[in-house]
Amino acid sequence: MSARTLALLILVSFPLLAAGQSASQSSGPSVEERLRRLEQRQEETDQQIRDKDARIRELERQLQTAGQPATAVPAPAPAAVVAPAAVAATPPPSPPSAEAPAAVPARPDKWGAFEPGRGFVLARTDLGEVDFSVFSYVRYLNQKGLDGTFTDYFGRTQNIDRRSDVQLQKVNLTFKGWIVDPNFLYKFYAWTSNSNQGQPAQVVLAGNLSYVFNENLTLGAGIDALPTTRTTNGTFPNWLKVDHRTIGDEYFRGSYTTGVWANGDVTDKVKYRVMVGNNLSQLGVDAAQLDNSFSTVSGALWWLPTTGEFGPGNSFGDFEHHEEVATLFGVHYTRSREDKQSQPDSEDPENTQIRISDGTAIFGIGALAPGTQINKATYQMADVNAGVKYRGFSLDGEYYWRQVDDFSVSGPGLLPISSLDDHGFQIQASAMLVPKSIQAYLAGSKIYGEYGDPSDFSVGLNWFPYRNRILRVNGQALYLNDSPVGYTSVPFARGGNGTVWSTDIMLAF
Repeated sequence: MSARTLALLILVSFPLLAAGQSASQSSGPSVEERLRRLEQRQEETDQQIRDKDARIRELERQLQTAGQPATAVPAPAPAAVVAPAAVAATPPPSPPSAEAPAAVPARPDKWGAFEPGRGFVLARTDLGEVDFSVFSYVRYLNQKGLDGTFTDYFGRTQNIDRRSDVQLQKVNLTFKGWIVDPNFLYKFYAWTSNSNQGQPAQVVLAGNLSYVFNENLTLGAGIDALPTTRTTNGTFPNWLKVDHRTIGDEYFRGSYTTGVWANGDVTDKVKYRVMVGNNLSQLGVDAAQLDNSFSTVSGALWWLPTTGEFGPGNSFGDFEHHEEVATLFGVHYTRSREDKQSQPDSEDPENTQIRISDGTAIFGIGALAPGTQINKATYQMADVNAGVKYRGFSLDGEYYWRQVDDFSVSGPGLLPISSLDDHGFQIQASAMLVPKSIQAYLAGSKIYGEYGDPSDFSVGLNWFPYRNRILRVNGQALYLNDSPVGYTSVPFARGGNGTVWSTDIMLAF
């Protein structure tokens, strides 16, 4: 090759070499540039870790100041320095798929535990516990089988509003637990009776506080039921019927009031409860209407001689299927000086807890004599009860004695009596036809009163679809004979004579 040809080849190669060098530089950063960028990212990661550590220390300081134990939060691991060769060899991440889900913060599968008797545990910490429970039911009621009118003992004829409807009958939302000290208990609830819409005390916010000293003594204060009969002594809602009683129990019992109480064990098998309250029933009665005597006293004593228990809350019916014979014997006594408790500008009484056996409330004007009104009366009631359970079968009986006397009267007339002396009984029997699932029951009561002898009889079926007490479907046929009690929240009507049908779907946890 001549010198001239060699020189020409070199001149032509220079532009090609320059273009190649330029293409090589534009294809990506140099090794030095990539190392510099990687070091910058590492510094940014280290700064983020230092910032998170500072925030964690500040949160720990705040928790310790509030008196709560600090929970160690693990710091994120520092990012590893990756060699440039590894960076070049690492493929880009694949998009998330159903087979390989993207990483997300871990969450618990369940947010709150369910515990029988407590409901759902919303919070449980060193400072307290919050439990949430619900009681509610929907009722279809048909009273078309009742007579359209009734005549009381004094010959006064009145109409009966015979219902045929569906009601979301009641909603109870309860928050309970303890605060500061596990022995310092609270219970607050919203109580509604939706069938009483438009009437006083249709929605009630109530509750109570108590302190457990030991198994022998718990002291409480607030709103609670007087232990006048077995159904007002902690058995609700574990009854054979859904949120209603026999007419005998309804006629004689006391109700809810504000007061103070004590309860506990006398021995392992003997229990007691005593309460002092404002009156027999404070629903719909405000503080200005009370007589300021604080003279209502009620107490219960019961013995569990065989097994030392009788199911949840000394319940009716043997849903638990006792393999050993369980027995219960109890006594109750209540005394209260009652007032008509009308508003200052009205003669219409709001206290309707005490009635005579034809259903007449004793505090109404002309209740027992024309133009005459009873302003005050003393109520006394004693009760004995017994029950037995064995392998799905149960039998419960209760007898009541009630005396109402010491009347304070206004008006021109004289009362035809100086004392009301009534007594009566109830009997309830049940059998689990299918264990934990289907239960049949019979219930009846009789009142022997000064102004008539009313009675009732019912037959019903309970179905527990989930084999627990949380959900129950009830169907019942009820026969009334001159019922002395009745209002919109129960299936029976005052003066009712005839047949009532009802179906309930009840939720309780």
